Amino acid sequence: MGIWVWVKSWLWALLALTTLTGSGSAAAEIKIGLYLPMTGSAAAMGQMVWEGVQVAHRLKPALLGRPVKLVLVDTKSDRIDAANAMSRLIEKEKVAAVIGEVISSDTLAGAPIAERAGIPNISPTATNPLVTQGRTFAFRACFVDDLQGKVAAQYAREHLQAQRAAVLIDQAQDYCVALANFFMAEFRRRGGQIIAVTYIQTGDQDFTAQISGFKGKNPDLLYAPNYYAENALLARQARELGLKTPILTGDGAQVPELLTLGGPAVEGMVFTAHFHRQALTTELGKQFLKTYEESYQKDLDAFAALGGDCYFLLHQAMEKAGGTDGAKVAQALAETKDFPAVTGRITMGPDHNPVKGVVIIKVEQGKFAYQTTIQP
Repeated sequence: MGIWVWVKSWLWALLALTTLTGSGSAAAEIKIGLYLPMTGSAAAMGQMVWEGVQVAHRLKPALLGRPVKLVLVDTKSDRIDAANAMSRLIEKEKVAAVIGEVISSDTLAGAPIAERAGIPNISPTATNPLVTQGRTFAFRACFVDDLQGKVAAQYAREHLQAQRAAVLIDQAQDYCVALANFFMAEFRRRGGQIIAVTYIQTGDQDFTAQISGFKGKNPDLLYAPNYYAENALLARQARELGLKTPILTGDGAQVPELLTLGGPAVEGMVFTAHFHRQALTTELGKQFLKTYEESYQKDLDAFAALGGDCYFLLHQAMEKAGGTDGAKVAQALAETKDFPAVTGRITMGPDHNPVKGVVIIKVEQGKFAYQTTIQP
C-alpha cells in the first residue's frame, strides 16, 4: 500500500513537471506581429514584405535562446482594418513588437494604438513623416518622404534637365500628397516650374481628362508619386494620347505588377527607391539575397528587403535590450547606429527616421535597372 502511494505521488509529480515544461515552452515564445495588406489594392506590396520577413525569420529563428513566432493579420489595404489588426495583435495575440503597415495612411491608423500600449512598431515602407513624428515606439526601416521628394527634385533638375513639371497626385493617399508637396517645394527652390497640378483617386481607371489638361502646357517631366496600379494605367493612357514626357515616381510604384500592368508604356519610368539587388553592400544582405532567391525563384525586390530589415532591426534591438520590455526595445532601436542591414547600413536619426541613401531605378527592357545611389 505504501509503495502504491509512492508510485501515485511520483506519477503526479511527473505529470506536473510535464505540464510545467509544456507551458513553459509556450511561454518562452516571443511573438512578433505583422499587420500587412495581403488583400486589397496594396496586396502586392504586403505580400512581398511578408516574404522578406519570413526569410529573415528563417535566418534568425530564435532570440535570446527563445523561438520567435510570427503572427500575421491582413489589413485588407484599409485604414479601419489596419487599426483593428493592430488592436488584435496587441490585445489578443500579446505580441512583443509589430512590423507594418506598408501604406502611410494605414500605418497612421495603427501606430497610435501601439504607442498607447507601449509596443515597439516598425514600418518597412511608410514614408510619411507623421508616422513616427513625436512618437516613442514608432519606427521605420525606410527613408522619409521629405528626403525622397528632395532627391527626386534634385535628380529631375540635374540628371533629367527638367524645367517644367506637371504633377499628378492620388489625393486619397497621405503618402502621395506628402511626397508631391516635398518634390514641388524642392523643384521650385532649384529653379524649376510646376506648370500643372492634377488629382486622381485610388482605384480610378480613366485619367484622360487629367492628361489632356496638362498635355497642352508642354511639360518636360511628369511627376506621379503614386502606387503601382494607378501609375501603370497612367503611363498606358499617356502614351496612347501621344504624351512622351518622362515619368518620375516614388518607391510605391516599384512593384513587379507595374511592369505586367503597364507593359511597354512604363519603359523609361524612373523611381526614387529604397533598394536594388545590384547595390548590395553588406554580408547580411548577400546572405538574405541568396536565401530569398533560392526560396522564391525570383529577384529580390525592395519591399522584401525592407521587410527583412524590419525583422533584423527588431531582433538586434531585443538582443541589446536583453528582453521584450517595450521601453527598452524602443530605446535600443532609437540608438541603432551603422547597423549592416539588407538595404545598407542604417543609423536611426531624428524622429526614428533612418539615415540612408536613396536609390535611383529606371525601367529598361521590362526590368528595374539600377542607376545610382544618392547619399543624403
